[in-house]
Amino acid sequence: MTRIFLLATMGAAALSISLGGPASANDRSALAGAPYTKGYLSPSDVQALGDELIYQRAVQTYLWALPALNMYGMKEGSEAKFGKGYNVLPIFKKRLDAKTLITTPNSDVIYALGYLDLKEDGPMVIEVPPGLQGIIDDFFQRPIPSEGEIEGRRWAGDVGLPGPDKGKGGKYLILPPDYKGEIPDGYYTFRSGTYGVFVFWRGFFKDPKQLEEPVKVMEETRIYPLGKEDTAKKMEFPDASGVAVNMLYPQDGTAFDMLYRFIQHEYVDRKDFEMRGMAADLGIVKGQPFEPDEQTRKLLDDAAKTASRMSHAFAYGPTSLKYYEDRQWLNPFATNAEFAGDSYNQLDARASFFTYAYSTSPGMAINMENVGAKYPNAFKDADGDYLSGDQSYKLKLPKDIPAKIFWSVTVYDPITGSGLDNGQRFPSLNTMDKPVQNPDGSTDIYFGAQSPGEGKNWIATVPGQGFFTILRLYGPTKAFFDKSWKPGDLEKVK
Repeated sequence: MTRIFLLATMGAAALSISLGGPASANDRSALAGAPYTKGYLSPSDVQALGDELIYQRAVQTYLWALPALNMYGMKEGSEAKFGKGYNVLPIFKKRLDAKTLITTPNSDVIYALGYLDLKEDGPMVIEVPPGLQGIIDDFFQRPIPSEGEIEGRRWAGDVGLPGPDKGKGGKYLILPPDYKGEIPDGYYTFRSGTYGVFVFWRGFFKDPKQLEEPVKVMEETRIYPLGKEDTAKKMEFPDASGVAVNMLYPQDGTAFDMLYRFIQHEYVDRKDFEMRGMAADLGIVKGQPFEPDEQTRKLLDDAAKTASRMSHAFAYGPTSLKYYEDRQWLNPFATNAEFAGDSYNQLDARASFFTYAYSTSPGMAINMENVGAKYPNAFKDADGDYLSGDQSYKLKLPKDIPAKIFWSVTVYDPITGSGLDNGQRFPSLNTMDKPVQNPDGSTDIYFGAQSPGEGKNWIATVPGQGFFTILRLYGPTKAFFDKSWKPGDLEKVK
């Protein structure tokens, strides 16, 4: 029997706290001091405590589910626009612009984003072409681990250049979490923690006017059910560039409807039983209908909105992790790709990350020279004020920017995390754009609603709207790690 049903049967007792919001300090004191009469709470206090419990559990359930909500928002938005199936791999063949609403996309690489369903199709083979760089995550956005060791070590998530095929290509076999059949030889074999699998390819280019090569590499991908190569559906590679599509997760009560769809379809992992118990008290139970009444809907809506604001606050509040003591640049990876500490999981850091981003892999989190990438982000200027489209700024990047492959700077919407729709073709500037350098080799980048003038590097912002920025360093070099190179802060232009 769910808590929603229990509360619905308790009658119309008057509430001692207001519906749909966190208890105030006075309300909390009233709940904490609810009197016992002959050892019993009054019906109205029982009702009020039950509503507060729904609210609190809904907040924590939302924060726990953020990685899955973020992924399901991408999946459902993509499938509604480009089609569904293991054979559908949308590629942003002309790069990703602000028409695609998705958390912190990179406009300076070629993306391919696909979604597999191991429950529906069983074990899947992914033929990875040579020269690819990619990630495979489960639908809780955890790097999918190898089934045992491959060439003397365990792998997780990374595919292609940073993966076990070392950029030479190969066949990856992705097993469902509950697969018990024979495991054939001849594959790089991985086992997903969920039925859903996220396929994320990235391709680099040297000239923004010549994007054919990375697209061609991605179009050599083949995905099909194990043992059904000859009868598999033909691969489709729709061009996702310039297509208006919403791939964002909900930040209101509809998030719980999305979580319900996720739980109905997904593998039941005993590791999630405690949090699934929290969701069950909201009426979200595998195999049962989700039919909250109007009162509960109000509680869930306010809880989701509160939880969403909490996760935003984690990202740039006082607990966020700075790269440098004397700079505003923040590190979104507090520890590793699974946000695991020595004896506990870093829940706030995980929620913070998936508020504004998707996908993780060891290559994104480790500190190795010339490998992976780093993503310093800034929400505040040198004075500690939030970045605003009503103000102009200058960012100085000292000479010899420590990025072996390339660097870029991109601006984003601070509510949704999507690329800022600033009127420019792409809300970013990168190495391949050949930005103007100063005589000393440094690079100045200007931010503001108005151009700073000819011959200056400019990323447009939007008046009346805040923004944040990410400095991407692909193939970070020693100067980044030993901090002998540090980016300036965004300085207000008077």
